[in-house]
Amino acid sequence: MKKYNFIILFILISFQLFAQKESPDVRTGNKFYNSEKYTEAEVEYRKGLQKNPASFEANYNLGNSLFRQNKYKEALEQYKMAAALQTEDKAKIAASFHNTGNSLLAEKKIEESIEAYKLALKANPKDNDTRFNLAFAQALLKKQKNDKDKDKDKDKDKEKEKDKEQQQPKPQPQQPQMTKQNAQQ
Repeated sequence: MKKYNFIILFILISFQLFAQKESPDVRTGNKFYNSEKYTEAEVEYRKGLQKNPASFEANYNLGNSLFRQNKYKEALEQYKMAAALQTEDKAKIAASFHNTGNSLLAEKKIEESIEAYKLALKANPKDNDTRFNLAFAQALLKKQKNDKDKDKDKDKDKEKEKDKEQQQPKPQPQQPQMTKQNAQQ
């Protein structure tokens, strides 16, 4: 259902004017972003999106400002929107998927981040930053799987020990032995 909503949203946005100039709000947002004032940049990018929801730059840059504020889930949505708006410019498509991968990785969605990095590399095979991030995410996934396997092995060892304990006869409590004096009495 989400997939269909996303497609419908994309179609509606694509009918709007793509030829509009970037709003002054986006340019102001860029100034704030470059000054590391990410909250202010976010406000300006949102203003720009109100004027032109089909702006790749406003969506993408809003994603960047959200990412810098550790709002990874929101940033992810903006990167997805930006990628959906861009069909021609391979560099912009690659950048959107690269940052989608970064957001997913920050959310600890390692397998999904790997897929996003692969899409970024498909759009721009020469991007070494994406190649590095892909290798990093793949190494994390491998480590995560190895750690899970080790945990499973530990659990199996614990179960085996419990089984052995249950199979061994339990010692019976000893009755106090009578001394000769106690027996004579």
